[in-house]
Parts: sequence; structure tokens; C-alpha cells
Amino acid sequence: MKNTKTRKPTHPGEILLEDVLKPLNLSISEAAKSLGVSRKTLSEIVNQKAGITPNMALRIAYATNTSAESWIRIQGKYDLWLAMQEKINHIEKFPIAV
Repeated sequence: MKNTKTRKPTHPGEILLEDVLKPLNLSISEAAKSLGVSRKTLSEIVNQKAGITPNMALRIAYATNTSAESWIRIQGKYDLWLAMQEKINHIEKFPIAV
């Protein structure tokens, strides 16, 4: 079930950093304060060490006038791509009811 043919999706933290924080000249500390989270939490996201939770997606959506769904969708694509890179063993198909 390994999928190496598609490009790795962009982590939502990179999008937040490159498309939002940098153009607005916002530091991690300033953005974290605006979002009501710790600097460490936001730093882990923009440095791609942590993902965006539904709660964080709501915070970012409100602060950027975007949708929480879009942030969750980006995170989901990233997470699914990572999962597809791993070998999954011991899975059997369910029997098909006739």
C-alpha cells in the first residue's frame, strides 16, 4: 500500500508560515499571542513537528478569515500521504455479503 508516485503534500504549518506570517511580518511569538496559544505550540506547527488540530484550525481560520475545514483538509492530506508511505501488514479484506 506504499504510494511513492505522488508528491508529498505541503504541511499546513509551512503554509501558515510562508503565506500568512511572513507576508504580515508576524513573528511566531506575536502570532501565538493573537491565536491564544503558546509560542512553543505554534513553533512546533510551523516547523512541521506537530499537526494542526481542529481547535487550532478554528483559531487560524478566525485569525485569517479562512475556513477551519480548509486547514483540516490540508492536514488530512498530509497525514494520509505519510500513512501511505508506511507498509501496512496483516490486513484482510472483509468478506463480501451476497
